[in-house]
Amino acid sequence: LRCLVKMVTLHGIPKDLDSYPKDLLLFLSPSDYAETGSCEQYFANIGKANLDVLQKESSQRKQLLLEALACLKIPGTQVNMENAEILGHLVCDLDGEYIRSSGGHLLKQLSQCESFLPDQEEAIRTVISSGNTTFGPPVAWSALTLRELSGLIPVFDHSILQKIPK
Repeated sequence: LRCLVKMVTLHGIPKDLDSYPKDLLLFLSPSDYAETGSCEQYFANIGKANLDVLQKESSQRKQLLLEALACLKIPGTQVNMENAEILGHLVCDLDGEYIRSSGGHLLKQLSQCESFLPDQEEAIRTVISSGNTTFGPPVAWSALTLRELSGLIPVFDHSILQKIPK
């Protein structure tokens, strides 16, 4: 992908950059993209890319997340629903403090993550156990809710699982 980005940008940043595969954008910076769109648009596209192309916990992924938070002007650790949708797969790299502070706003995006760090898992359990999410408390969940949160099921502990109606 790095080589492909070099070829694509050989004569400058193409104006139709949004039509290229989203994974290519992982190897451009927001300033490169600025000529063709806003940083919000860049990170919305990055959020749809396969972040696993970059190693989890890598400096490049951490830098992307920091730049996204700065671009979206997210104060503190609370991410609203609109910004969660823009961040897309980037929410997979948010630490537990962001997950706790944002309540249930991140659950839908988090359910698409491949893996979690222990701090993230604990935060997800805390948010779900609180019941203060758009999904409500586990005792009120349906099969549809479980389908929407299916990627998070491995994180649920016994106390959450026993509350879900059969």
